[in-house]
Amino acid sequence: MTENALAVFENHKIRRHFDEQTEAWYFSVVDVVGALTDSVNPRDYWFKMKIRVKSEDGLELSTICRQLKMKAHDWKMRETDTANVEGLLRIIQSIPSPKAEPFKQWLAKVGYERLQDMSDPARSLDRAREYWQQHGRSERWIQQRMMGQETRNKLTDYWQDHEITKEDEYAFLTNIIHQEWSGVSVKKHKDIKGLKTQNLRDHMDEAELIFTALAELSTRQIAESVNATGMPANAEAGKKGGKIAKKARLELEAKTGKSVITSENYLPPACKQKRLKPKSDNHNDE
Repeated sequence: MTENALAVFENHKIRRHFDEQTEAWYFSVVDVVGALTDSVNPRDYWFKMKIRVKSEDGLELSTICRQLKMKAHDWKMRETDTANVEGLLRIIQSIPSPKAEPFKQWLAKVGYERLQDMSDPARSLDRAREYWQQHGRSERWIQQRMMGQETRNKLTDYWQDHEITKEDEYAFLTNIIHQEWSGVSVKKHKDIKGLKTQNLRDHMDEAELIFTALAELSTRQIAESVNATGMPANAEAGKKGGKIAKKARLELEAKTGKSVITSENYLPPACKQKRLKPKSDNHNDE
């Protein structure tokens, strides 16, 4: 649902970026190596592989790669080796893996789906709905999630048109809004739910989704009212928008006696069991 959405191949998450100018996907090479080799250290595998291919074939694999900033496991944007489909096909030739052929088919499917989405954007929404249905979400939850995504998209469109263009700037403003309405940072909220690389919004309940949407809707309308431009002005709008949702949250919690922020999630049972281990229950570290 975004140009930098994670793709999934056989349960392996692969970071990707769609280049509008070349109309091509660029995939994280390290993530692809990890998916094909199941290596415990795909970054080291990729480093040694480049040396081997250069000595054997005289080919510098780095020349068919492109450095792009992608979100790492620590949530920081870091320079990452990426390659388009053509480049990946060459890289795959040097990886002895039974998964190579299925991966080639997956690459073709990903590219085809993106071209379809460009001519008919509703297709990506349909796939998202199907994904959530397969993972047991109710129609009510799915509707709320999609409405929240529309609200989010309108806010990021506003930011983009008002001098907010970098991924880390989006993350910074998002965290301001989230901290204001919920009382916890995005990272802390994920810790509470026992999440790591998963999308937080995909594990929110109905109330959490509604308050997130209210905060972002309020932020956009406040920003529009003052024509907020640049980081300081949009950060201030984010604080004000978040406080509006915070006030509503506190009133609801006072009436119900229950916290809107919950530890509930939609993780598979195996992942939930890992959360129950004592060392993962400490949510005091930021």
